[in-house]
Amino acid sequence: MLDKKGFDMWANGYDKSVGLSEEENTYPFAGYKKVLNFIYKKILSGKKANPKILDIGFGTGTLTKKLYDSGCDITGVDFSDEMIKLAKNKMPNAKLYEADFSHGLPKEICDEKFDFIVATYSLHHLTDEDKVNFLRKMLNNLTDSGIIFIGDVAFKTRRQLDKCKAISGENWDEDEIYFVYDEIKTIFKKIKFHRMSHCSAVISIKRNVK
Repeated sequence: MLDKKGFDMWANGYDKSVGLSEEENTYPFAGYKKVLNFIYKKILSGKKANPKILDIGFGTGTLTKKLYDSGCDITGVDFSDEMIKLAKNKMPNAKLYEADFSHGLPKEICDEKFDFIVATYSLHHLTDEDKVNFLRKMLNNLTDSGIIFIGDVAFKTRRQLDKCKAISGENWDEDEIYFVYDEIKTIFKKIKFHRMSHCSAVISIKRNVK
């Protein structure tokens, strides 16, 4: 698993390496553009103008730049200062924080409410238990009608994950821990699974407001 230094070193070549994997329809980035476009369209199809977005692990800002250009109010958290520099050049008025989100949100935004919280290809660095705990906390940072969108390497069943792992062989990253929808769907009441490719999906979770 890459640490902060590893992501800093990868920053300039990140978009290119993602593109190659997607073009070849291979793990881990097969369906990458579909994931991002799905989230983008869902957010902009909402009725609220200029929605407030929190992007967790925004990287070089590929998705958030599109949302930013569409008038969204962007806040982001990432632990790579090199990624942040690249994203800041694209989105000068966005509020971007350098922090390790696995320890929670920066104090400046920990009590803020967002219309959407987005995490694309970032939460697989957390254990399954930490994912659940983190998402539970993030639900408290949503407005009453808010939604969390998780776009990542993700599978509906453990069997599908095992099949992808077998096909990927030595390219499979043993340090990353991927979502299995069937294993978390009972934890969150308003959760949906949207498959994008053989190894990617978008999981959406709404705040459960009575």
